[in-house]
Amino acid sequence: MLGKKLHKYWNRIINTMHEGLIVIAADGTIVMANQSFELLTGYTSSDIIGKSCTMLECDACELAIKSEKLQKWWCALFDPDHPGIKQCRCNLIKKDGTYMPVLKNATVLQDERGNPLGAVETITDVSELDRLDQEVAHLSRQLDSEDGFYGIIGTSPIMQQVFDIILKVGTSDAPVIIYGESGTGKELVANAIHLSGHRKDKAYVPFNCAALNESLLESELFGHAKGSFTGAYQHRIGRFESANGGDIFLDEIGDIPLSIQVKLLRILDSKEFERVGEQKRINTDVRIITATNKNLEQLVAQNKFREDLFFRINIIPIFLPPLRERVEDIPVLVNTFIQRLMSKTGKNITGLSQETMESFMKYNWPGNIRELKGTLEYAFVIAEKGLIHIRHLPRKFTMAQSITGRADSFAVPQLMNDKSSQKDELINALRQTNGNQSQAAQILGINRVTVWNRIKKYNINLKKNIVV
Repeated sequence: MLGKKLHKYWNRIINTMHEGLIVIAADGTIVMANQSFELLTGYTSSDIIGKSCTMLECDACELAIKSEKLQKWWCALFDPDHPGIKQCRCNLIKKDGTYMPVLKNATVLQDERGNPLGAVETITDVSELDRLDQEVAHLSRQLDSEDGFYGIIGTSPIMQQVFDIILKVGTSDAPVIIYGESGTGKELVANAIHLSGHRKDKAYVPFNCAALNESLLESELFGHAKGSFTGAYQHRIGRFESANGGDIFLDEIGDIPLSIQVKLLRILDSKEFERVGEQKRINTDVRIITATNKNLEQLVAQNKFREDLFFRINIIPIFLPPLRERVEDIPVLVNTFIQRLMSKTGKNITGLSQETMESFMKYNWPGNIRELKGTLEYAFVIAEKGLIHIRHLPRKFTMAQSITGRADSFAVPQLMNDKSSQKDELINALRQTNGNQSQAAQILGINRVTVWNRIKKYNINLKKNIVV
């Protein structure tokens, strides 16, 4: 009795499922689909019933025409001697032409003699899991840069100006380009732009354009269809499709080939692109952030970079100064990196000797912050405890110190007393201006918001300790 009632309400039962479900006949014809399948793929039942399941272009399907062993059954799923994959992670193409990563389970229905009648397939949308995987990977890369201004360390006036620009462009959708020498932290600035902007809850997809050759670069950026070139065994979602709704960061933009530049220009102009091996246009809503350590205007003059693309990506330029132009940030950078290395290694290394700090302040740092960090990592391997001395530094550093003449004008602060020095400077500036925060900011070369934040940070009572 119960069985008959359940059979009567069968359609209602399968429509309560969260997973998409389709029933396929032995010849591949779709005979039924539930409501979740319609919601996930965009296809209605009338769109697909009576059609071949190959219309979904699942990149895990193994068709018989591609195997000499499968003569009787058109699909390996139905061949009892060579059964296909019953569970797999693959991509389907939705009605709007976009890829949807899914977990697919297939079960073959057989008669009493064991002959296949058809198959039931359930699909689970795992696009959110893919997005979270990307976010976890991105956050893991940022664990070493979790303090400062969105991971960027610096208190110098020139860096405060950079921070101000980042906060302002975060609310814009205009393209941003970050200029700076290698090792200055361009990727951190791009990340800060994303985290401070209105797209921060959407995807953030970083990509180094110099890492691949032309054909692989095109596939990585725009995706490809299965079989579009040798080795394209599956559909692939490109970086622009993954970043839809969020931000994409293209590092080393000056290294991309001219053929790829044309496609980037099209995305900037029309927000459309085509996957490799397809002619179907895909819409994407992304804000493009680029970075380079090259002179793009020079590349334009040499016909190595398209002038029209340069004008489209150069809407909001941000210039990152090299470390030699912000030497007053070296003590706080050293302090930050030493604290991290102490936590990581467990070594009781308390800081730099006076002589070593003076050498750091005078050195030219051609590799910028990346070189500074690498030098301290080397010193942590050599030194056992206490202070880091000159003898603990790499030979190339001690042999090739480049005196800029600028370092001599800076008093070398004690490493662990940087915060106290900053507080004293702020108090003195506030006393000179009788508590006027705007004027104090001008004296210190920072903005008024930074002054306000430091007043809160150091618990400075203006009425009690400053205003007379």
